Amino acid sequence: MARSHRILYAIYIVVWAVMAVNPKYRDDWLLENLLVFISFPLLLWLDTRRPLSFMTLFSVLIFASLHSLGSHFTYAEMEYFDVVTQFFGFERNHFDRVVHFLFGALLFGLFFEIAANSVRGYRSAMAAGLMFIVSISGVYEVVEWIVAAVLHPELRIAFMGAQGDVWDAQKDMGLALLGALINLLFYRYYERLFTDCTEKGEIR
Repeated sequence: MARSHRILYAIYIVVWAVMAVNPKYRDDWLLENLLVFISFPLLLWLDTRRPLSFMTLFSVLIFASLHSLGSHFTYAEMEYFDVVTQFFGFERNHFDRVVHFLFGALLFGLFFEIAANSVRGYRSAMAAGLMFIVSISGVYEVVEWIVAAVLHPELRIAFMGAQGDVWDAQKDMGLALLGALINLLFYRYYERLFTDCTEKGEIR
């Protein structure tokens, strides 16, 4: 594994460890981090088997760090985002909305690289990346609903973070899609990344 990748992983582990100390709701933190316990080993395995580009790994770990921040405070009560909330006169804390948008914007590259090894043409890989984002975003909302349905009311509110918005799930999915679509503006970058993948057999 490249030294730059090891440094990124080390930084993320430190961020995660700090955010794991005394979270606002321990049970909610555990639920939020179940995804981390599953996805982080998969990311390591994928990066070892077929190295990801530095920019893709950097983007993924930035998103993961923001998720750690959200799980520490809960997405609905991320106090450091209150300044933005008050500045714009919002009635709710929109930190969760920002992270859903960044899910699409920052993780698109990961799904592009995964698809690039299985499809022909960078356009097909970009389309696959979009489908990954939409599908995972939708599945997450369904799983979130199922899990929340069996939780204690106080924990359910912290985990869902809907803040009284009946269209919360749809807005979150829409923002994830918007974030992913922004990547289409950088198609030249993805074209070069795809070429590097197909010519070398792996993305470095």
